[in-house]
Amino acid sequence: MKKSMVHLAALSLLVAASAASAQTAAPAAAPAAAPAAAPENTLAFNVGVVSEYRYRGLAQTNFKPALQGGADYTHTSGLYIGTWGSGIRWIRDDGLAASGGPTDTGAARLEWDIYGGYKAEATPGLTYDVGFLQYYYPNNDYAKIGANANTLEFYGALTYDVLTVKYSRSTSNLFGVTNSKGSGYLELAATFDVGNGITVTPHVGHQKVTNNSTLSYNDYSVALSKDMGKGFSLSATLIRANSGKNYVNSENEQKGKTVVVAGAKYTF
Repeated sequence: MKKSMVHLAALSLLVAASAASAQTAAPAAAPAAAPAAAPENTLAFNVGVVSEYRYRGLAQTNFKPALQGGADYTHTSGLYIGTWGSGIRWIRDDGLAASGGPTDTGAARLEWDIYGGYKAEATPGLTYDVGFLQYYYPNNDYAKIGANANTLEFYGALTYDVLTVKYSRSTSNLFGVTNSKGSGYLELAATFDVGNGITVTPHVGHQKVTNNSTLSYNDYSVALSKDMGKGFSLSATLIRANSGKNYVNSENEQKGKTVVVAGAKYTF
């Protein structure tokens, strides 16, 4: 996320759960059993910890660990809604960097996301996903050095086989950057199942900041995750952004510098 941000989730961004059922043929001598009815809705929760919170390639916690968690409600119609939160430090840190002193700008220590949308199969193998993502930073006063940090984006995504392309567009100023309404983030990712519960996900993204071209940048990552069973998973993600000196913390360290982020999550 950001001096300008900064990416829900979002990923992701951002995010919905899906349900699947398996059916086994009945013995020939017995009448066929009726398939089990799919649940009308599901509610899932997640909690986790990361060695550092990065969003769209940029440090959100000044290179320190963060606790995170969320909840997702999905309906078989394809509708979904959810919420997610994480500890942050970037609003305070940006205030310190801007003031050049110990002044603490921004009481916000939390990112709270609310999102919802609709996901369905357009044709066999091709899935689309459209929705919104509201980033909320309670009690932030980032407007002292920019615009209000709270940001609203709408997004659309297409997934075919292992590939996903997604575009997000802000309808407000983007993460505290003045005059940045209409900024867009384009990303491409692939998810490869290599067996034994291990997935590899390369990703590339481009953040365009409207009317602030010097703040636009690219980010890159490769994530390795392992499903440990019973809702528990581990991950390690190599991340870098070419954001340069446009995004630095109060110690003048680049927020997009290369890092490996370790994470653990429990879903129930």
